[in-house]
Amino acid sequence: MKRLIVLAVLVITLTTSTTAAARPWNEPHRPSTYVVSDTPGDTPEGIEVTRDGTIYVTSVGTGAVYRGSVRSARLQLFLPAGSDGRTRATGVHVDRWGRILVAGASTGRLFQYDARGRLLASRPAAEGSFLNDFAFTEDAVYVTDSAHNQIWRASLTRHGLGELKPWITRDRISPKPYFLNGIVGTPDGRTLLVGEQGQDLTYRVDIASRAVRPVEADGILSGDGYLLEGHRLYVVHNAGNGRYVTRLARLDRTWSKATILADSAPGEAGATPTTIARDRGRLLWVNSQLDRAPGTPPYTVSVVPDLR
Repeated sequence: MKRLIVLAVLVITLTTSTTAAARPWNEPHRPSTYVVSDTPGDTPEGIEVTRDGTIYVTSVGTGAVYRGSVRSARLQLFLPAGSDGRTRATGVHVDRWGRILVAGASTGRLFQYDARGRLLASRPAAEGSFLNDFAFTEDAVYVTDSAHNQIWRASLTRHGLGELKPWITRDRISPKPYFLNGIVGTPDGRTLLVGEQGQDLTYRVDIASRAVRPVEADGILSGDGYLLEGHRLYVVHNAGNGRYVTRLARLDRTWSKATILADSAPGEAGATPTTIARDRGRLLWVNSQLDRAPGTPPYTVSVVPDLR
């Protein structure tokens, strides 16, 4: 009898697990659209979703940072516009110690905050820099500069954020970049993939040697927001004439060649998606409205149209 009871429990458990795994990616208890802000001119740009379901979204228009939950349809103001000299904001990520890093766009600064929003560090780059997005390795953060088309580096440990220093300058990159933007690090911590939107390509950067070369792709592979999961790369790609899609590519084991697998359906007209983040079985992208900036509130984040 005890064995029958145990077997029955196992069957119920397996059935429940299978049912949970088979839930549609747009789960009923999670909104398909999130309102970031109703403030005119906010113009959202960057996004981060943490493992516990916390969403952070930046404003390139004002520098504000909003925070919320994937279970609630509305985000709340977390870091007010203009505070700490942050009048513009693009990339946002949470490091493994729970600290929030914000790229200050044309302010030319990289900001670091604790979970309560207290400023921990503000690191300047060169005058005229446009700090856009960044990627982590075990002991550093690498930041794209879309104005000088170079990559900055700062040490990053549990003790804090180091000074920003030029790491790869434009003259060391071939072909010459015109607008560096999205960036991700590979899981082994040895390589960076960097998006170049002026020539529609992705660079492969060897961290140890700083050697840079384009990724060989069977189609256009460039974009604003990058998300790497294993060897699958999701890119928010501007396909022209306001047609934005998320492009999915598979990279080989050396990160040197890419095969385009699929495109999502295009985003809503005028929405101008910029960056993406993973929320369990879903992808979320930011509807920046940059093509018609400052756009019209409400500014939103929505579920990426399905990839097939």
